[in-house]
Amino acid sequence: MITDFEILETMKMFNEQHLDIRTITMGISLMDCAASSVDECCDKIYDKIVRYAHDLVATGEAISRKYGVPIIHKRISVTPIAIVAAACNTSDYTPFAKTLDRAAKECGVNFVGGFSALVQKGYTNSDMKLINSIPEALASTDFVCSSINLASTRTGINMDAVGDMGRIIKMTAELTADRDALGCAKLVVFANAPEDNPFMAGAFLGPGEPECVINVGISGPGVVKHALESVKGADLGTVAETIKKAAFKITRVGELVAREASERLHVPFGIIDLSLAPTPAVGDSVARLLEEFGLEECGTWGTTAALAMLNDAVKKGGIMASSYVGGLSGAFIPVSEDEGMIAAAASGGLKLEKLEAMTCVCSVGLDMIAIPGDTSAETISGIIADEMALGTFNNKTTAVRLIPVPGKGVGDKVEFGGLLGYAPIMEVNKASCAEFINRGGRIPAPIHSMRN
Repeated sequence: MITDFEILETMKMFNEQHLDIRTITMGISLMDCAASSVDECCDKIYDKIVRYAHDLVATGEAISRKYGVPIIHKRISVTPIAIVAAACNTSDYTPFAKTLDRAAKECGVNFVGGFSALVQKGYTNSDMKLINSIPEALASTDFVCSSINLASTRTGINMDAVGDMGRIIKMTAELTADRDALGCAKLVVFANAPEDNPFMAGAFLGPGEPECVINVGISGPGVVKHALESVKGADLGTVAETIKKAAFKITRVGELVAREASERLHVPFGIIDLSLAPTPAVGDSVARLLEEFGLEECGTWGTTAALAMLNDAVKKGGIMASSYVGGLSGAFIPVSEDEGMIAAAASGGLKLEKLEAMTCVCSVGLDMIAIPGDTSAETISGIIADEMALGTFNNKTTAVRLIPVPGKGVGDKVEFGGLLGYAPIMEVNKASCAEFINRGGRIPAPIHSMRN
């Protein structure tokens, strides 16, 4: 039986500790929308998305009212467009992005993800067309997000694609320079991308996923921080147990919402992504949570160890609460979206190299990091290559979402608004890696990939 104390405790999580359901994401397969005509394919895409997701926002709002649970975003993810559009006789995939944008606006959702390609072992012609279309596609749409999987533990790293994506990120920044390179905030590159991730900008519906599915992403760094405040001075074993218990409670709330949304929308329930996703709001920061371990500032020595322990404890608590944990699941460390990360980066205590070390143990990678606009495409590709190596050789998901802001340098600040937040421009090592990047080819899969 649920006690009065447990009810009050859960209400306090929502009202005082920033617990929320970060997103209900409906995944929609577009496999059957393929056609040789661009117009016919786009019409099929639009009609199918609107048919399935028309009631998504209203359903989320109704569940929020029923349970008093804040549900921040309602989103859509689709089959990677490079797969869907392959049969079309066109070199420009921007019309597909505009169709996704139009469907998102009709359904009233916050984002639609899936302007994507999976190129970890090489390009198809369609993959190349999609990648070349990214700058214009993101510059001419409002809600479309793009992701490219460049590497996997089983295949290695596609260094040709790594080099290309450095140039694509630069071009996207230039085309959205009037908005402080906002297009780059909607573009992420992955190693080992999960097919069921509900979080943007990396969400897409993988080829192995159902026709339609509901995936829910939860949050709650404020809840975990509050729990740790009750065990100040305790040993780290006690800290880990406390995090596990908090993660269990958070995940149960997510499971409740996911199953209710699945039932109301007559769509199968997929997974709960139990990531601790921060916001720029005070009290909703992963960095401040890490400082609760006893760190003077996020980025100091011990930060990586604390993050590793946090990530592990969150996963252990979550899998006890739900049999269907998936997506990324752990702790996010996006600089611009986390009040504590912003403060640590602005003070100089948190540098790009330390963030890279932290990505060895967190859920994603170098995320929402603003860098000088004059950073070369090859340097951006070098940063991507390092992150892809961390994911590939450690058999985990890693990602990069860098924002080279035209006309701005170290000491400046960039404002995106909303959940995307704001960030100081971070310093980047200027030594060239161009010769390395321009070699191209493929970095082979690590020896531990041979598990058959």
